[in-house]
Amino acid sequence: MSQFAYVVLSNPVAGREDEYNDWYSNRHLADVTAVPGFVAAQRFRLMDDAVEGAPRQRYMAIYTMETDDPGAAVEQLTALVQSGKMEMSEAFSMEDMAIHMYEAITPIVAAAAKGA
Repeated sequence: MSQFAYVVLSNPVAGREDEYNDWYSNRHLADVTAVPGFVAAQRFRLMDDAVEGAPRQRYMAIYTMETDDPGAAVEQLTALVQSGKMEMSEAFSMEDMAIHMYEAITPIVAAAAKGA
């Protein structure tokens, strides 16, 4: 089975950052990982937003996918959102969101155990 990273870059609606973070971390990650093909999720906050070329979006979610048909998994996710079966927060700005799919080309490389 192939592995993919589904990367979502986003921002909250102005003045609603706490609501956005609460919904995203405590609800949305679990909702997405309940979709077949999505196996893990983690969120990140941009730390170097003053650097030239930094993305407009201050937050990133990386969803790990394990599937032979990533397009079908994303279609199912999209259908759930569009049908209203998956709740999207009004604090999530759809205006400047960016989504990218990456295919894994190496296995995960982990650091050797320290102090062993």
